[in-house]
Amino acid sequence: MTTAVAAASRISLPQRFVELVPGVALLLIIGYAGKLIEYSISVYGNANHIALPNIEYVLWAIVIGLIIANTVGVPKIFKPGIATYEFFLKFGIVMLGVRFLLGDVLKLGGISLVAVALELTISIVLMTWLGSVFKLSPKLTSLLAVGSSICGVSAIIAAKGAINAKDEDASFAIAAILALGAIGLFTYPLIGHFIGLTEHAYGLWAGLSIDNTAEAVAAGNLWSEQAGKIAVLAKTTRNATIGFVVLGYAIYWATKGEASAVDNKAAFLWAKFPKFILGFLAISLLATLGAFSKEQASDIANLSRWAFLLTFAGVGLSTDFRAMRKQGLYPFIVGAVGEVGIALVTLGIVVAIQPWLPV
Repeated sequence: MTTAVAAASRISLPQRFVELVPGVALLLIIGYAGKLIEYSISVYGNANHIALPNIEYVLWAIVIGLIIANTVGVPKIFKPGIATYEFFLKFGIVMLGVRFLLGDVLKLGGISLVAVALELTISIVLMTWLGSVFKLSPKLTSLLAVGSSICGVSAIIAAKGAINAKDEDASFAIAAILALGAIGLFTYPLIGHFIGLTEHAYGLWAGLSIDNTAEAVAAGNLWSEQAGKIAVLAKTTRNATIGFVVLGYAIYWATKGEASAVDNKAAFLWAKFPKFILGFLAISLLATLGAFSKEQASDIANLSRWAFLLTFAGVGLSTDFRAMRKQGLYPFIVGAVGEVGIALVTLGIVVAIQPWLPV
């Protein structure tokens, strides 16, 4: 028996690797195609002295993925590899830590902390109220509140197990959050430019109000690389609260006899805490201490760009609007109204503090 198990484990790893190769290769091809389109447009404009808009590879990679996912569809052979885009997102964020000295992280974290606290409170209260108005099931309302206030799909999945929510409730909430995140990718840069946000303020707004980390990073990078960095930092601050918020909901539903009691709160918090944040801070600390030469820091930063290249392709390929339409109307209405409200409130917060933000 032991020999059979050992043999199976030896076979499973190579098999798993083979399963991932087609999807990862597709992510790389689409991401690189987005980069080539951006470069080609820039070269053509310069060669012909035409002032063409500088559309970042981020948008091209997402658009190519969206077209594939919503026309011909994604064959099953690619799906395991495509699902790794979340890993590349977290890896990219960790590597991006080399671009932040710890003093900058703490400074922005301090500014963001009050805004994050306001965003969390407003999101939870607003989504809970909207859920009751539209008579959604209480646990679906909880999942929408958690997803909109913290980090989208990851928070919904974490909360689902903690409050014993139904699979269909999680599916409804995830579909609503994904659809609205995709819309936000295209509307946020337009709104930011229209009202004259600074690069720093826009990144902070994207990180505060867009739910999924991948969409927040993409929306930031659609403006500029620097705005993308700020969006990462603001979003990371939000993500760090996931354990506390999910713990609160778990205790609430346990008191109603509809979820398991939380015996060890410290262990619960550690299990839910997004570990990649620690990696980001560790790289930032090493950069602050001068552990990397200028060339090494540049190489590590380039690793983050390559990781994000695959991430943004995965965002597009994973957004299937046809499947989302099957999930029903009310969760989308609640999600849409709530997200618009959250976007407006956080925009107001950012505009109010913009004079004190770095230019």
